[in-house]
Amino acid sequence: MTTLNNHKGWFDRLESFGNKIPHPLFLFSTLCLIIAVTSWILSFFNPQLVHPTTEKIVTVRSIISSEGLVYILESTINNFINFKPLGLVLSMMIAVGLMEEIGLAGAAIKSVLLNAPKKFVTMTIFFVGIIGNLASDAAFVLIPPLAGIIFAATKRNPIVGICTGFVAVAAGFTANIFIAGTDVLLSSVTNEVLTTVSDQTITPAANWYFMLVSVPFIMIIGTWITEKMIEPRFPVSEAKITQNTEETYKLSRIELRAVKITGIYAVVFNIALLLMILPENSPLRNSTGGLVPSPFLNGMIPIIMLFFISCSLVYGFLAKKITKMDDIPAIMTRSLKNVGGYIILVFFVAQFIAWFNWTNLSLYLAIGGANLLSAIEIPNTFMLILLIILSALINLIIFSGSAQWALMAPVFIPLFVLLGMEPSAIQMAYRIGDSTTNVISPTNPYLPMILAMIAQYNPKFKFGTFLSIMMPYALILLTSWSILFLIYYNLGLPLGPA
Repeated sequence: MTTLNNHKGWFDRLESFGNKIPHPLFLFSTLCLIIAVTSWILSFFNPQLVHPTTEKIVTVRSIISSEGLVYILESTINNFINFKPLGLVLSMMIAVGLMEEIGLAGAAIKSVLLNAPKKFVTMTIFFVGIIGNLASDAAFVLIPPLAGIIFAATKRNPIVGICTGFVAVAAGFTANIFIAGTDVLLSSVTNEVLTTVSDQTITPAANWYFMLVSVPFIMIIGTWITEKMIEPRFPVSEAKITQNTEETYKLSRIELRAVKITGIYAVVFNIALLLMILPENSPLRNSTGGLVPSPFLNGMIPIIMLFFISCSLVYGFLAKKITKMDDIPAIMTRSLKNVGGYIILVFFVAQFIAWFNWTNLSLYLAIGGANLLSAIEIPNTFMLILLIILSALINLIIFSGSAQWALMAPVFIPLFVLLGMEPSAIQMAYRIGDSTTNVISPTNPYLPMILAMIAQYNPKFKFGTFLSIMMPYALILLTSWSILFLIYYNLGLPLGPA
């Protein structure tokens, strides 16, 4: 087996640097301090720019002033309460958390993977890994070890299977055939920032059309890399097959029956929803009979919540996970057991974005940057490429997608919108860079778990070897997915419902 030494190299130094970066809570509180000091210093110079849309004079306001002090005291609570991503994400967490807590997410993943045809095992792993992101942590915990077991059962190297499962979940994180929590979170941050430069808004489905195209694309590219580049380097003889077998992950008869019936219910739910949307006089359409905009798109979060919650309850009753009605609120409460950290982080993120907007630093940077870039006439396509690359690099040290977008959106959304780009395209460019480097990010909290799984098959397996497996996935997916996006975008195809 090809091995790489584990001495300090650039990746080790990057890992060390990433470990020294403070928790996002301290990162955003520090950024608030930086905004305060920067606005105070610039206020002495009274810099002025003309807003290209409203033609009003934009000046920097100091938050270290009597006016700023009053603003902080009067707005802090409202900044937090009125931060749109908070309510949207908590709503999705209730639904997705219930699905995970009640066992539907894990049961569905096991059912699909264990019944995949041998010829399409790799492609199925990528499909389930991408879709499995609906289940959040459950996908990272279930799919890689199960993929390793399936590879071993089909006389393939289980280590490659584990790596394949990890790539499917991590690198395909932002793609899906469903509107997922990621869509809700990113679009809500985008809309929060958009208010500074435009009256445009986007829905959680803003990137959905391109995501539908991305799912099979990632499946095909990922399968090709696995079977043509990675597997030939790692024959099955180099892994010690342990006693873990498919039996460990097999569903009981009652669970299998519950999954099948829940699947039928899911199909019926979507058919019923489609029948409600089709009539031109449907209450889910707008006054002219259209769908863009419409109550359907505006009410997508409640609809998604209803779908996941009802599917979870159907499975829960059939699989005997719910034995009495009082079990439901107890399970829903457990589904939010890890939400405290997110709420605390949101408080500081909300202040950062609000302060950035109030001081006019966001507008000043956006207008100044747009004027500069317009003067040197950099094509929008090239700007999107730079955003993808920058997102990919920042992801190496800030793994949290929500924290990273909350950091980048206030700068790049106003800047690129003033250059004439659609907010949905800006958001999509970020998502590609953020997703593809998840597999090589030293700050990825799931890396130790994956390495521990691999050690069961080969205790001598080194981190350098793991990196040599992950790097082709990261580089090829980053390049090919970016090219697909740029072709799609330049053809004028819609990224999602307008």
